[in-house]
Amino acid sequence: MASKITTVSSPETTQTQPLQLHDRVAIVTDGSRGIGKAISLHLASLGAKLVVNYTSNSSKVDLVVSEINSKSQSESPQAVSFKADVSDPIQVKALFDVAESAFDSPLYILVNAVGVIDSSYSSIPNSSLDEFDRTFAVNTRGAYLCCKEAANRLKQGGGGRIICLTTSLVVSLRPGYGPYAASKATVEAMVKILAKELKGTRITANCVALGPIATDLFFEGKTEAMVNMVIDQNPLGRLGLPEDVAPLVGFLTSDAGEWINGQIVRVNGGFV
Repeated sequence: MASKITTVSSPETTQTQPLQLHDRVAIVTDGSRGIGKAISLHLASLGAKLVVNYTSNSSKVDLVVSEINSKSQSESPQAVSFKADVSDPIQVKALFDVAESAFDSPLYILVNAVGVIDSSYSSIPNSSLDEFDRTFAVNTRGAYLCCKEAANRLKQGGGGRIICLTTSLVVSLRPGYGPYAASKATVEAMVKILAKELKGTRITANCVALGPIATDLFFEGKTEAMVNMVIDQNPLGRLGLPEDVAPLVGFLTSDAGEWINGQIVRVNGGFV
């Protein structure tokens, strides 16, 4: 009878697998709060080095950067912050300049998480032109400027990722969200075209279209009745959480996500 041979690996020969995004530099716009914060923390947990963009609240971004750096095994910082208005091309260029110089590693990833909404939820006939212009300036112009810069500056040849957060309202088409849905629909069309224009670079471009997520942006201007109505319309009977979105973004930024390109990935719990 043949003897049974068991092979046991010694602790000395066990190798730790490198993290999926080890030393890859990522920019997360509006990365200090809500969904952007969850994405920043998740990408950092995958080994990415973060430039966390913010527009006004320095105390919030300081907390995010401090949390990431306190968990890092490296003596050098894993995250830095940078204030920039994404609707301003000069400030966007400066944001990318910082990302290129802050770490000794190429720039791989852009996650554009910035978004604003008119919290009056006015119908189009009753809407404000100023709010319309503000919505498109941040949501659409900002995405365009960030995507344009990223397309020219992300590392080519593998691992380059552009991800813009949009909204499932683009397809649900609910009253009161006209300018907001239109601003994000434009981004979705632009990103799908950009993915084709980046042929040969191995940089991918996708959108993650959110459903109702429990963030300050979602709750702004809504009554309790409005919130409960949205919850009732979702098959899972709840609002989404930022932590429901971050792992998907993490996958799309990884090497395993390369074959997903030029797509609108809807993450909404069945809301649409």
